[in-house]
Amino acid sequence: MKSIFNPTDNKEIINRIQKLTSNSQALWGKMSVDQMLKHINDAILVSFNEKPLKVPFIFRILGRMMKGSVLKQPKFAKNSPTAKEFKYAENFDFETVKNELITNFSRFAQGEQAIKCANHPFWGKMNAEDWNNLQWKHVDHHLRQFGV
Repeated sequence: MKSIFNPTDNKEIINRIQKLTSNSQALWGKMSVDQMLKHINDAILVSFNEKPLKVPFIFRILGRMMKGSVLKQPKFAKNSPTAKEFKYAENFDFETVKNELITNFSRFAQGEQAIKCANHPFWGKMNAEDWNNLQWKHVDHHLRQFGV
């Protein structure tokens, strides 16, 4: 599997993000392209301890139980459930959210030390391999959703 921490692989994702336009349409799901960019960026911010999440106790247990099987999947399934903190009804300035995502995803290329969250609010304890699995598959999932 490719790595968010490898500068070449990281740039591959950024190149795909740069192919998106404000007119990009989803092949599945309900998000607009700007909402998707905001969604991905906010999920990335969790890894830097810059986006707090309030996860009910029962979901913390569920997430820890599911972590292994979810992260071992080759890719995320279409229309997977999303935490309410990452769902948006409003729209965002496309260029702003696109640039924020590129800036934040680029931070992973600094290496594993970029990760500041060792205990994900939903998934539980996360090492660098877990974060790579989660972030690569999540970003790839949504880029495929928009055809890039």
